[in-house]
Amino acid sequence: MNENINPWKILDSEVRYENNWIQVVHQNVINPSGGKGIYGVVNFKNIAVGVVPIDKEGYTWLVGQYRFPLNEYSWEIPEGGCPDGEEVLETAKRELKEETGLIAQKWQLISKLHTSNSVCNEVAYIFLAEDLTQSESQPEDTEQLQVKKVLLKEALEMVLSDEITDSMSVAGILKVARLKGL
Repeated sequence: MNENINPWKILDSEVRYENNWIQVVHQNVINPSGGKGIYGVVNFKNIAVGVVPIDKEGYTWLVGQYRFPLNEYSWEIPEGGCPDGEEVLETAKRELKEETGLIAQKWQLISKLHTSNSVCNEVAYIFLAEDLTQSESQPEDTEQLQVKKVLLKEALEMVLSDEITDSMSVAGILKVARLKGL
């Protein structure tokens, strides 16, 4: 098997739905075993960006909000979408300030991941932010956020007990915990 050759063949493709954030494409395909089938793909119009802020005492900040698609409340790292034409680091800086009021002097890209690669093309970049100063948060009109400052060790326990289930948050917290020796 050659990893550089796509074993799927697309017979035809049709956009079935589109809005400002996503595009849903229906495709008739020949699957890797040679059978005919269908595939639905969700194309994201923004790049996902997340930030794990860590202060000198080992605290991080989590953002809580109700997530409509899940019909449940979710604790997460600060996250947002990077629109076309904006650098992912600039988005990370903007989202951290908007959601927590934090400004970081030190930034490190720690992870690139695909959030659900069996049905969508969403890519996410996660940053570690350090050397923090506090300012005023500026949440978007559509966001009703609760911000919580916890020790990184507590955030790690929230991941391990499935209290935090957001994929970017799980990956980011696990990666930073490993980098910090937890």
